[in-house]
Amino acid sequence: MKFLDLCKVYIRSGAGGGGCVSFRREKYIEYGGPDGGDGGGGGSVWAEAVDGLNTLIDFRYQQHFFARNGQPGMGKQRTGKDGDDIVLRVPVGTELLDEDQETVIADMTELGQRVELARGGNGGWGNLHFKSATNQAPRRANPGQEGVERTLWLRLKLIADVGLLGLPNAGKSTFLAATSNARPKIADYPFTTLHPNLGVVGVDNTEFVVADIPGLIEGASEGRGLGDLFLGHVERCAVLLHLVDGTSQTIAEDYQTIITELEKYGGDLADKPRVTVLNKIDALDEDEREAARSELEEACGGEVMMMSGVAREGVTDVLRALRGQIDDDRLRFRPAEEEAPWQP
Repeated sequence: MKFLDLCKVYIRSGAGGGGCVSFRREKYIEYGGPDGGDGGGGGSVWAEAVDGLNTLIDFRYQQHFFARNGQPGMGKQRTGKDGDDIVLRVPVGTELLDEDQETVIADMTELGQRVELARGGNGGWGNLHFKSATNQAPRRANPGQEGVERTLWLRLKLIADVGLLGLPNAGKSTFLAATSNARPKIADYPFTTLHPNLGVVGVDNTEFVVADIPGLIEGASEGRGLGDLFLGHVERCAVLLHLVDGTSQTIAEDYQTIITELEKYGGDLADKPRVTVLNKIDALDEDEREAARSELEEACGGEVMMMSGVAREGVTDVLRALRGQIDDDRLRFRPAEEEAPWQP
């Protein structure tokens, strides 16, 4: 439960306070007249994108969020207190969906973005509002407006610049560990990665974020393996890094399996820029490398790079190819290191 990317919440805004029916009663004042105050407004429910979160795990333990009601009005023209708002703090990249899980209410893609999910009810008018020349002692007041109750779904799509794709054991986690400070679990059996991992990768004084998702298998769109549950986390990426195991006996079939699952997933995921890399070349000799590369180039119809995440061979070239596919406004540039003044 360390990583949670889909959850259901129940929200309700506060109801407005009712207006007050009151009359001024003071000594020596014969005709005091109405002085009932208005009710306070109910609290609203907001969602805000904040920094420092990359999972919805907080909503695993609290799913109900109810704002406070407004206070009723009081005599002596006193207005009731407004109810306090409630703010749902979500990580950047969270989609807010209606109960049908299809209607998108808001997409929280910017830090500090705020969206009102349920507005609090207005407070009712007191009898002071209803006095007139022909009705100098009104005995009516409005009730407060009811709050809004909704059921919402929160779906997190990680904000990353590069998304890793490949079959299980294609070397995605090894690549992430070799190029960043992330420490994903690495083992020699399939489905070692059970939840997405993020890592910050640097090359040529620039930094970008790489997302590693669990491997896809044939039939993932139909729910096999871990299915395509985590493909949403690479929808926002600028470029996809497709790793193919160079030690596999079915290199072309492995490549086509991933492409087929991307096309079945829908959206524009299959049309995103891709960098295809033949991985684990440290286990191949020169003839085997060329044969595997030719087979993969024929399957993808484009250029294929070669790399070994374990031996760090070709890793820098792959990072530079990825960096070239990312717009400058998404990159983070490191400040140039100034040479320290000489000291004795």
